[in-house]
Amino acid sequence: MELQVLGQTAYAYTGGKRFDPALPCVVFIHGALNDHSVWTLLARWHAHHGYSVLAVDLPGHGRSGGAPLPDVQSLADWVWALLDVAGVARAALVGHSMGSLIALEAAARAPERVSHLVMVGTAYPMKVSEALLATARETPLKAIDMVNSFSHSGLAAKPSYPGPGAWLHGGGRALMRRIQSRQGQTNLFEHDFKVCDAYAGGLQAAERVSCPASLILGERDQMTSPRQTRELAAALKARVYTVPAGHALMAESPDPVLAAMRRALAN
Repeated sequence: MELQVLGQTAYAYTGGKRFDPALPCVVFIHGALNDHSVWTLLARWHAHHGYSVLAVDLPGHGRSGGAPLPDVQSLADWVWALLDVAGVARAALVGHSMGSLIALEAAARAPERVSHLVMVGTAYPMKVSEALLATARETPLKAIDMVNSFSHSGLAAKPSYPGPGAWLHGGGRALMRRIQSRQGQTNLFEHDFKVCDAYAGGLQAAERVSCPASLILGERDQMTSPRQTRELAAALKARVYTVPAGHALMAESPDPVLAAMRRALAN
């Protein structure tokens, strides 16, 4: 589905169902150098089980137009602008990695409009090493290979997992390269890493969140270690679910992530 948001075209995947703003809405927000496709299983399940779904492409990512926005705060405002255009008064916000910070900030900015907050593969602060930032700046394709390797908990998944013909490492790398290439002169990888690194308002935002909150974490996550969530989880009074995966947990452990998501949204 395409919407006009702040003068630019914004794309949101609706899970294979016509979007109905009268149903309980779940908004899925992707992470750095990703797009809506990382949410396909979760979006389709919820769209076919009584929810309306908006798995968004952030500005400058995937099918959404416009320039990438400069920080978590402006991205959170963009989420609410999109929901206003879609006619959604209240929604559950689900974010992965960079998207989890956006979901947190959006929930803090309009707490009365959020039914649930689910932060997937998250950490706060989400600092990025200077070495990785430099690699993203100078040789982004090398950085993509590095991050893709760090994001999966093993060298290879079992053959054809989670479906026939699937290759988790290759699919993750291909997605990142495609998203990187569409921006032309903008180094989107460096930009997104800087957005994560610069966000400093997480604990203050958590104090303003009033809805049930949950964290879904990969127990072998090397990008956002579960150890970095303790203070945030306490501030949110969040339920914490762990799954056997790394940072790309929706791809590595789709069924456990879906099960955790169902429990999180049932609270």
